[in-house]
Amino acid sequence: MNPIDALFQRLRSQRRKALIPFLTAGDPDLDATARLARTLAEQGADLLEIGFPYSDPIADGPVIQASYTRALERGVHVEDIFAAVRKFALPHTPLVAMVSYSLIHRRGGEAFLQQAAAAGFSGAIVPDLPWEESETLSRLAAQRDFKLIHLVAPTTPRERARAIAQRSTGFLYCISVMGITGERDRLPSELREQLAWLRSQTDLPLCVGFGISRPEHVHMLRELADGIIVGSAFVRHLEKAGSQPLDTVGAALGELAQTLAAALNPSA
Repeated sequence: MNPIDALFQRLRSQRRKALIPFLTAGDPDLDATARLARTLAEQGADLLEIGFPYSDPIADGPVIQASYTRALERGVHVEDIFAAVRKFALPHTPLVAMVSYSLIHRRGGEAFLQQAAAAGFSGAIVPDLPWEESETLSRLAAQRDFKLIHLVAPTTPRERARAIAQRSTGFLYCISVMGITGERDRLPSELREQLAWLRSQTDLPLCVGFGISRPEHVHMLRELADGIIVGSAFVRHLEKAGSQPLDTVGAALGELAQTLAAALNPSA
């Protein structure tokens, strides 16, 4: 069984929800990424999303864009990320790649999936791959039991959202707000209705991302979502890696993970 499926099966049996932090691979460097990934896994992360730095991200806000730029300026390449991930040693925390389709296409879908699975990834989120053009990659991923996770936005028409949910595997990435990633003061009230409708359309776990950074956001979502994805709130701490010891940065990441995990699963 794919580790992502096994994770959500276990969490559902325990009536728990998944905390999914995001880290940029290679910021401040790949050894640090491995150390911080282990810290997050120890402090409450159930699944980790690893961002592949890309010069033209489609939906990322300024915090993650800046993190990608720092990693690219240090010369981080896809092959380097695969090599580093092999050393993560996180047997109970599945890894998902957040990766532009340009990086996949350049290597060929089959080759990329083979390398990703061999490195230890259990799935991928490809935000710039339209549903209409995803059939070939979906087929290749299914042959390897590698999860290809699709996104549904607040503006996605319901007929299209239903079709996306049917093709997605692992979980469905539910975008909470219109626009790009980044921390928000509040989440839209319509999100409850969107998640309730999606729940009636699919048995896939529903994981919500974009704008989630505070315990109050988690309180709003924990009864409707199966997981929360938190990116900018974690990545913002990576900005400090140039002026603070990595242990200090790791402690801040771990404290945030603990706080969000406690809000997500208060009785755990």
